[in-house]
Amino acid sequence: MSLDFGLTDVHVLISGASGGIGRETALCFKELGSKVTAHYNSSIRDLESISGLVPIKADVTSEEQVDQLFEQAKQRQGRPVQVLVVNHGIWPVEPFLLADMSLEHWQRTHDVNLTGSFLLIRAFLRQLKGQPEEILDKVSVVTIGSTAGKFGEKDHGDYASTKASLMYGLLPTLKNEIVLIAPKGRVNSVNPGWVMTPMAEETIKDDKVRARALASTPLQKVAMPSDVARQVAVLCSPVLSGHVTGVNVMVDGGMEGRCLYPPPN
Repeated sequence: MSLDFGLTDVHVLISGASGGIGRETALCFKELGSKVTAHYNSSIRDLESISGLVPIKADVTSEEQVDQLFEQAKQRQGRPVQVLVVNHGIWPVEPFLLADMSLEHWQRTHDVNLTGSFLLIRAFLRQLKGQPEEILDKVSVVTIGSTAGKFGEKDHGDYASTKASLMYGLLPTLKNEIVLIAPKGRVNSVNPGWVMTPMAEETIKDDKVRARALASTPLQKVAMPSDVARQVAVLCSPVLSGHVTGVNVMVDGGMEGRCLYPPPN
């Protein structure tokens, strides 16, 4: 049985599309027949070589570049962005307790992860104003949160703070505001635990880190980028999730909390 997601020819913009989750999400939407704009910041990686993707570079902390991103996407795809996947983000590898964290470190993470998300969402909403019903009927936003936003994360309070803000502050606010522009517009969040991405792979290889990560996870495995991408596609689908908004979906294997020390053998 074939399943129509209702996303054929829908214009989808994915931020941070050159990373593990972003790239897989872009491929997933491409397979569903969407018009996919793949945003990247510094490294395009192999996006240019993937048929059907339109890669566009932009610094998400720059108002001007974000506005240009949406204008370029509209010009190249022939219609405004209808679905926004806010996937970009940084997770500084070097650990810092809050007592030892510099203001510069804190601000940099918030500038990229939180302010960058705000600028993308604001530009997205603005370019939808006055659009016809056929465009507005497919409008959706999905942000990529994290278990860090739910449980916190020792040594990475900056990252946890940005994700909690997206999941529990911005999401419920935006789901009430987006309908003022797009009456059927929906906003949800997909929140992974550890995912086997290039950014996290080296850290996950550490036996102690992996043991702590899986100590409270019933499924006892690290997610793959496709696990996250498919949930994003389901939530963006007006057919499968047309009455779902304001929801945080945890893609974490059932994780119940943090284990600060490796479990006993």
